[in-house]
Amino acid sequence: MARRSVRSLAILLGACALLAVLSDAAGASNVATGLQDEGRDLQVPTWLYLFTGGAAVGASALLAMFVTDRRWVDRLHRESYEVSIRSATMRRLRIATGALAVALLGLIVYTGFTGPRLANANLAVLVVFVGGRAGLVMVAYLLANPWPAIDPWRTLARVLPSGVVEYPERFGIWPAVCGLLVVLWVEIVVPVNTAPTVLAIAALAYGVYTLAGAVVFSPRTWFTYCDPVSVLFRFFGAVAPIQRTSEGFEVVLPGARLRDAGPIEGLDGVAFVLLLVWELTYSAFIVTPPGIATVETLVGVGLPPLAVYLGLLLAGYGLFLGSYWLATRYAKRLAETYVTAEWLAIRFAPPLLAIAAGYHLAHFFTFFVSLSPSLALALASPLSPPLPPLTLVLPVWFGLLDVAFILAGHLLAVWAAHAISFDVFPGRLQAIRSQYPFVAVMVLYTMASLWLVSMPTADAAFVG
Repeated sequence: MARRSVRSLAILLGACALLAVLSDAAGASNVATGLQDEGRDLQVPTWLYLFTGGAAVGASALLAMFVTDRRWVDRLHRESYEVSIRSATMRRLRIATGALAVALLGLIVYTGFTGPRLANANLAVLVVFVGGRAGLVMVAYLLANPWPAIDPWRTLARVLPSGVVEYPERFGIWPAVCGLLVVLWVEIVVPVNTAPTVLAIAALAYGVYTLAGAVVFSPRTWFTYCDPVSVLFRFFGAVAPIQRTSEGFEVVLPGARLRDAGPIEGLDGVAFVLLLVWELTYSAFIVTPPGIATVETLVGVGLPPLAVYLGLLLAGYGLFLGSYWLATRYAKRLAETYVTAEWLAIRFAPPLLAIAAGYHLAHFFTFFVSLSPSLALALASPLSPPLPPLTLVLPVWFGLLDVAFILAGHLLAVWAAHAISFDVFPGRLQAIRSQYPFVAVMVLYTMASLWLVSMPTADAAFVG
């Protein structure tokens, strides 16, 4: 049985790799510093390209269902290599990295006010969007979550008095969900990515908000439940092959811990995961021709642009929430189980983190690579970086990586959902049937994402 399972998994990986090679698409848009991608012509009809991508996910799910050896699946996900580190060493490293992060934060604010006005040459913009929004988040799901060690606000909060009010447990991480919605909206409608002074002001305002919350509720509570950036890194870190433990670290297969509940403890966690998936779809949509046309149409009937972007953000998010909840209800019906739909929604949510990671990598990898020389030069000479900034011109085949990243994220999510189903349901047929609605949702997500990365991009309308 184990050998047959290995062969089935090998077939699954090979089939998806072949389908990914057959799919040809353009790169994703980059809204972070105003860079644009002119897009690339597909070598096949769009409908065939989208069908191929969706078929890759559907075929991978069908092949995964042939792997029914529970002991082999459990052994695959439990395999780990532990690395112990002395607590004193960890404390010294935390102090050192925290001090460096605070110093870098001060430099970001200073250069935001006094540095070059050109965004691609300003240290503040490059560090926040190229180094943080793109690079650090990629590190979080590709390697390990670095944010707790380098978060400057957390370092500052540790030296302040705190714990004035006890945090209501019923709130969960809903404040982080709302906070991330606000951050995403501000990122679109306010020129934080093109005007360094505006970015510096935004950093100071966010710092006041974060430190005030940490003082009121305590740093541990605030950064666990309320700070959207900390929660974002913690959720993405659940996909990583290096996981933090009480005694150091453990090395596991990428996405192995998605089989467990991970950071998701309730419907608030489900909402945050779906927001991570939707926000990258949203930011890609509003810079494509259909997205720009939608915004212009709504503004043309008299709606203010700020309200239009907020409305689209919330409407699309609601659509993602509704589709996932509908899939959960159908999964309960097909599995003929007595467990609640709410519990199934929580249990099957972690695989969506792999999809979000794939979307993020497709959205930001080319952007990060092309602007990494500018970031390096700005760090080497933060007060007087060389002009014009150095940007790498990447070959056309880089566009294929976006497709590969999206499909890889869905492939990992399909496998994680398969492992969860066999962990939840005692019967094999029950476990297999429960996956059908979730696979259908993943196929739709895949086709929507591939459609977006196949189109040219431009600046978002009415903002900038």
